[in-house]
Amino acid sequence: MTAAQPSREPSLRHYLDNPRGGPTVLRIVLGTQLRRLREAAGVSREAAGDAIRGSHAKISRLELGRVSCKERDISDLLTLYGVTADAERADFLALARRTSNPGWWHRYNDVLPSWFETHIGLEEAASVIRTYEVQFVPGLLQTPEYAHAVARLGHPRASAEDVERRVALRVERQKLLTAPHAPRLWAVIDEASLRRPLGSPQVMAEQLRHLLEMSKLPNVTLQIAPFSLGGLAAAGGPITILRFLEPDLPDIVYLEQLTSALYLDKRDDVDHYLAVMDRLSAQAESPRGSLAILEGLLRELS
Repeated sequence: MTAAQPSREPSLRHYLDNPRGGPTVLRIVLGTQLRRLREAAGVSREAAGDAIRGSHAKISRLELGRVSCKERDISDLLTLYGVTADAERADFLALARRTSNPGWWHRYNDVLPSWFETHIGLEEAASVIRTYEVQFVPGLLQTPEYAHAVARLGHPRASAEDVERRVALRVERQKLLTAPHAPRLWAVIDEASLRRPLGSPQVMAEQLRHLLEMSKLPNVTLQIAPFSLGGLAAAGGPITILRFLEPDLPDIVYLEQLTSALYLDKRDDVDHYLAVMDRLSAQAESPRGSLAILEGLLRELS
């Protein structure tokens, strides 16, 4: 190992021994490690691109974890960066191989947009998920019946089978909250999303009961942002912030749009959205007060 890399091998070995989050997270980890090596070696992106018969843009995508990579390319980059120890190179190449392994969600590729695959992988590896929802109950907290209504609304031309597949994917994602080492979910839900009828009154009532049940989990915190607050700190669309225990994974802000999503990991962007989420949490009802709101809404539907 070169002198500039004293702490990298344990990190790689950690991910090889504890692969959480599937290929998405492993690509980000590998890219981060390669960027550190390149910078320590004083190699430009252009020179690195030349070494693997590519462009600086390809190196940028690789270092951001946006693409999988060929073992040959990784081997050539390691040579360029002066990494010659067999054991260290073997760890890098093993990690590169795993970035091509499909995640469990691969079997839903027929209904899973490519821009959402990244989110699922990050969700799997997160230690904390903070989310603010305006229009719908957060996907991780939806009942199957409510999820059906959401899927039909968002994909009105979809076949019944297509809708079932979308719901099955959502239900599979939700297992995360009760799995070993489950992340902490801290959700702020706008009252509008709870009052807007979606499906039948029975569907909404069951959804409210489900939220009350989920709030009993030790790793789930629910807050309701009531109408009485007036303007909120997060005027606009939904926000999700994912935080990770691993030092190689920065906090990531996920902003979903109709047909795409933004993933922000620059420190200034993340800090801005963290401040917004903090203000939202301070403005919203306390968890206990939020349970009272949910119970009141449930009584209205009874």
